[in-house]
Order: sequence, then C-alpha cells, then structure tokens
Amino acid sequence: MISYLPHKQIDKIQWDKCIADSVNSLVYGFSWYLDLVSRGWDALVEDDYQSVFPLTHNRKAGISYLAQPFFTQQLGVFTTALLTEDLVTRFLDAIPAKFKLVEIHLNSFNKVDASRFETTPRKNHELELVYPYEEISHRYSKNTTRNIKKALDAGVEVRRKVSADELVSLFRNNFGKKEGKLSYRNYLSIETIIAHSLKQASGILMGAGTGDGPLDAGAFFLRDRTRFILLLGASDFSTRSNGAMFYLIDTFIREHAGQPALLDFEGGNDPNLGRFYKSFGARETTYPFVRISRIPFYKQIRRI
Repeated sequence: MISYLPHKQIDKIQWDKCIADSVNSLVYGFSWYLDLVSRGWDALVEDDYQSVFPLTHNRKAGISYLAQPFFTQQLGVFTTALLTEDLVTRFLDAIPAKFKLVEIHLNSFNKVDASRFETTPRKNHELELVYPYEEISHRYSKNTTRNIKKALDAGVEVRRKVSADELVSLFRNNFGKKEGKLSYRNYLSIETIIAHSLKQASGILMGAGTGDGPLDAGAFFLRDRTRFILLLGASDFSTRSNGAMFYLIDTFIREHAGQPALLDFEGGNDPNLGRFYKSFGARETTYPFVRISRIPFYKQIRRI
C-alpha cells in the first residue's frame, strides 16, 4: 500500500536508507538534498520505505502543484525492490488530488505508461570515464581539440582555490542574468549544496582563467557513487572564446580517466549545450518528464 506522508511525518533515516540501497540511487533523492532544493517536501512511501517518491510541491494563485526543483535533474520512484512500469504507474496514480498540476522529471530507470500519462523524453549526456585518457580524448571533436589548444596558447590555467561564491557569481552575472529564472533562494541553495559537498569530500570545485584575473570559467562536480555530476558550470560571456571551459572539462577528464565512473553532464535539451557535451564524446540518454493536469478547463482558460 502506498501512503502519503506530509513532511513532518517522514522518517528521514528510513528514507535515506531506501535511497542508498535502491537499485537506481541518485544523490538528488537524499533528504539533505531535498531539504535544500524543496523546503517542506512531502512523500509517497510503500511497504515501510521499500519504495519512495518525493513530492516537491509549491503553491501559486491558490493552486497546489508539483514542480521540479532547480539543480535536481531527476527524481521519481526509488526502490529496493523490482522497479517496473506498474510500480511507477501506481505511484503516479497515488499523487494526492490536492496537487492540481504535476510537472516533474522522473529518473531514467522509471518507465512510464505513455497510454496513461502525458510524458516527454528529456535529454541528458554521459561520458564513461573507465577508458584511458588517450582513448577518451581521441573521440573529442576537432572543434573541442582546437579550443583546448586555444586555451593553452592564451595562457589559461586551471585553478583549485575557487570559492562557491566565485562560481555562483560568475554564473549569476552571465547565464543567470540572461535567463533570469533563478531566485535569491535558488542561488542560496546551490551555494549550500556546494559547501556541504566540499565538507563531505564529495564535491570538486574548479576554475580556469589567465594570470591573476577573474575566472573565465568554473565548474562544480558532485560525486554520486559511480558518477560525477556537473551540477553547475559557468563561463564569462566576454571571454568565453578563449576556450577556458573546454580546457577545464578536459582537465577534469584527464584527472579522472580510467576510473569506473560516469561524467554526468546533467543536461542537453538546449541544442548548443548538447553539441558541447557530445564534442567530448558523451552519449545521449533520456529520462521522462511527466505532466498531469487536474485544473478544470475553465480555470486553464483564465490562466492563459
């Protein structure tokens, strides 16, 4: 039986044990991470935490809804049992009716019955690091190889002593300003995630630039068992032509090649980003976006 639990009733010790032991464990599902990206999240739980499903909710214009938090690519069903399409269906059917609109990302292991639910595949890109660096770099595109050389010729160097604030500011002043989607709380969340991960030795923060000048590029990689997730990357729009981000990613790959791990670029729906990730030899994968609308038709018209 699947039970709905408001946030205060969730046993986070049991919850985290399920996430850790699940066949499809992802760092996004742990309670500490959810607490930072979706304050007050609720849950669906089956069989004494054998299977769980986080409900990342919000409220707007009097309507309670589920939405995907920023910096959280995939959630959905996590289970220590057999993960089937039927199990995913039962959890989706168990989402309380009070959530009038559901727009969430499930994880790549969750198979959705397309005849029952409106679903769209979203793209991700992953690079296997198990091969030697020479073999991985041999698959780089000509453009990537050219940009790495351009960075070296320009005197770009990789920096290790980079603060979370430096990276977040670089992102906010460039891509963040252009998109305008992130709030102050979102930026605070990612800074806290970075700080927590570095303290737990589960994160790597790198920057790249010339001389003693400001960062031209920066990236934070979150270690999640057998994968490194590129959780946040940023470039200075005014200097991005010097190839700093190409050189930074190449340096990370060089230092971690030969390990039984994945470099998860965490994205790729944007065609330009997709091309950038593929230029390092990354393969395209997918995960499902699910939309369920329980908003009466006349209210949808008013919202439009």
